[in-house]
Amino acid sequence: MDWEEFARLGADIAAWGAAYHRALPDRPVRAPLTPGAIAAQFPKAPPETGQGLDGILSELDEKVVPGLTHWQHPRFFAYFPSNATPASMLADFAASIMAQQCMLWQTSPAGTEIETLMLDWLRQGLGLPEGFHGVIQDSASSATLAAVLTMRERALEWAGNAQGLSGQPRLRVYASSEVHTSVDRAIWVAGIGAENLVRIPTQGPLRAMDPDALRAQIASDRAAGYVPAGIVACTGGTGTGACDDLRAVLAVAREEGLYSHVDAAWAGAAMLCPEFRDLWAGIEAADSLVLNPHKWMGVQFDFSAHYLKDPAALTKTLAIQPEYLKTHGKDGFVNYSEWSVPLGRRFRALKLWFVLRAYGLEGLRAVMRDHVRWCGDLAETLRADPRFEIITEPVLALFTLALKDASDADMIAFVNRVNEDGRIYVTQGRTQGRIVMRFTVGSFACTEEDVRLAGDVLKDLAD
Repeated sequence: MDWEEFARLGADIAAWGAAYHRALPDRPVRAPLTPGAIAAQFPKAPPETGQGLDGILSELDEKVVPGLTHWQHPRFFAYFPSNATPASMLADFAASIMAQQCMLWQTSPAGTEIETLMLDWLRQGLGLPEGFHGVIQDSASSATLAAVLTMRERALEWAGNAQGLSGQPRLRVYASSEVHTSVDRAIWVAGIGAENLVRIPTQGPLRAMDPDALRAQIASDRAAGYVPAGIVACTGGTGTGACDDLRAVLAVAREEGLYSHVDAAWAGAAMLCPEFRDLWAGIEAADSLVLNPHKWMGVQFDFSAHYLKDPAALTKTLAIQPEYLKTHGKDGFVNYSEWSVPLGRRFRALKLWFVLRAYGLEGLRAVMRDHVRWCGDLAETLRADPRFEIITEPVLALFTLALKDASDADMIAFVNRVNEDGRIYVTQGRTQGRIVMRFTVGSFACTEEDVRLAGDVLKDLAD
C-alpha cells in the first residue's frame, strides 16, 4: 500500500464510520448470540499473498457488523458505556499515524509532556488539589494492580520484589464486597492471596464500608500476626454505585499507616460537576485513585487516569533502569514507563486533548447532568408501576430494579427477554442476596427519548 492508497482508503473509512454511527439507532443493540457464526464466514487459513484492501468495507458490513454488540448505541444501558466520541476517534487515528512509543521522555518528548499537561488539566477539572500527579494507565485494573503492588512493597519494607514472598509475613488488604473484581485479581497477581483480601461489612443507603468494623478488623489481624498493607475504597462501585465514606475510611488508613487507593473508575468522571463531589468528599487524603475517562467522558478506550499523592512509592515498586533505558545529559523530565507495569506506552494523551478541546469542561458536564436527571426520572416512572420495585436507589446514573415477587430465575428470564427484544441492552447483577437488573445511562449518543423508550420496553416485557 502506498500513501496515495492510504489517503483514499482513509477517507473511505471515515465516511463508512460516519454512516455506521448514523445507522445505529435502527439496529438492535446486541447481536444474536450464536457462538461460532462469525468465525465460520472466514477462511480457516491465512492468505499466502496480499489481496489489498479494496472491498474490505463491504466485508466489514457483511461479516463483522452483524455480529457486534454496539457499544456506541444510544440505547446501550448495560455495564458502563465505553464511549468513543468523534473527537476521540480522530485523536486515536492521529496517534496511530504518528505511531509513537512513549515509554521514555526521550522516545517521545511530546507524548510525555502532553500526558503530564493533560492529566493536570483533568485534575483541575475534577477539583483535585495540587500535589496529585497523574499517569495514564490502560485500564482501572492496571491502576489497581499498581496500587496493590505498592501496598505490598511498602508493607514489606521493599523486600518483596527482591526476595519474593516466601518466608514473608502474610499481608492483609481491606475492601468492601462492593469493590470491582479487578481488586480480587490484583490481589492474586500480586501474590497476596484471595484469603488475605478481607471484606469489611457495609452500611447505609450508599452501602459504605463500616469504618468501625474496618478499624476492629485491622486490630484483630495485627494481634493474629498478620501485616495490614492497604485499603481499597470505592466511589461508584460497579454493582450498585456504592460509595464509601472516604473521610472516615481514609482517616483509618492514616491512623494505621496503611496505603490507600480509591477506585472511582466510573463515577470519578462525574466529579467534573461540583454538585456531585460530595460522593468522594475527603478524596484529598487518598494515596492514589483511579477514574476512567474512557467511560463517561467520551475518551475512547483505553484511557484510565491514575493519580498519586507521592509517585515515589510507585516508582520504587515498578521502576527498572537498565542502561538502554537511561537518558543521559538531560534533567527535569519523567519516564512514565516507570509508573506502570507495561514498558511500552501509546500516545493516549492525544485523546484527552482532542476531547477537552472539542467539548470543554462545560460540554462534558452537560452530558453527565442530563444522564443523571434522565436516570432519576426513569426510576420514578418505574417506581409508580406496581409490577416493579427499585432495589437500590439511583447513584448518579445507575440504579437497580426487579419485578415484584420475582425469583432469581424470573429475573434472569426477564433480562434475557429484554435483551433478545433488541431495542435496549441491560445487564443483571446481584445485591441484597438476589438477582436484579442494573440500569445505567451513559452513552454520549443517548437522548431523553431513548431513556423513555427504555421504560416503555421494560413495561412491555414485564409480564
